[in-house]
Amino acid sequence: MVEHFAGRVAELWRYPVKSMLGERRNQLPITIRGALGDRAWALREIATGRIASAKRFPQLLALHAVYEVEPTFATKGRIQIGLPDGRAICPDDPDASAIISDFLGHGVRLENQPASDEKTGIDRATVFGDVPVSTMKAEWTPESMPDYFQLMKGTFLEIGAVYLLASGSVEHLSKLQGGAAQIDRRRFRPNIYIESEAECGFVEDSWLGGALNIGGAVRVEGFQPTLWCVTSTLAQQDLPRDLSILRTTAQHHRGCLGVYGTVTRSGLLQVEDVAYLVNQGTDAACFHPK
Repeated sequence: MVEHFAGRVAELWRYPVKSMLGERRNQLPITIRGALGDRAWALREIATGRIASAKRFPQLLALHAVYEVEPTFATKGRIQIGLPDGRAICPDDPDASAIISDFLGHGVRLENQPASDEKTGIDRATVFGDVPVSTMKAEWTPESMPDYFQLMKGTFLEIGAVYLLASGSVEHLSKLQGGAAQIDRRRFRPNIYIESEAECGFVEDSWLGGALNIGGAVRVEGFQPTLWCVTSTLAQQDLPRDLSILRTTAQHHRGCLGVYGTVTRSGLLQVEDVAYLVNQGTDAACFHPK
């Protein structure tokens, strides 16, 4: 087995409520079901029964979810959701769903027990910003594509247990765009953000078909290139709305940035942990949720 240095863990993130802002951690347990406490809660649209996301409700990125009591393998912890007006609520509060429904102007219900088959609703006309649907997925048209994206079985996660992103890929995308946009890693919502070596294109392409051993404890493999949607262009915190980000990603890398991965060895990750690439793979086509 040959190992190649891939980088160091620069940041660790989890998002306690799907599609809300999350929190950076200095250390984070990574399990076969993802980062402990990640996407533990979600909002279900009352009208459709589907899981709400920023793809349809960009206002969700104005809400900030953090754990005020840490989750463990035996307990779920306690989450606090901050609203733009300064109020803070907990998902267990009797009026929490009503407060968020009022904020969104759309009826939703906070839930923490995903069904085996969950879907997140999308708007076909806006899910890829101003990029034509066929550019992102050749066999789709606005009329023929589904009006939902499938979530990972039995979870509120999109596709894989964890999403990884390399700093070199973000830097490369920024250069391709021309430097006018604020192409920030926060737009892509990584769980594990790897500080890779000097910018050398889309770094994660070299991970495909291989595995990452991180910190001597965690192993992630089965990488799937991630096709991005309008979420990467939305305003959040100090970042403005910018459709050029997805446009550039589509033009230069088939709409893909970063990878979803399958966790095959669980453990505790810490910032500064070293990542080694095993069995370096080759480039592959973008994967996208159906």
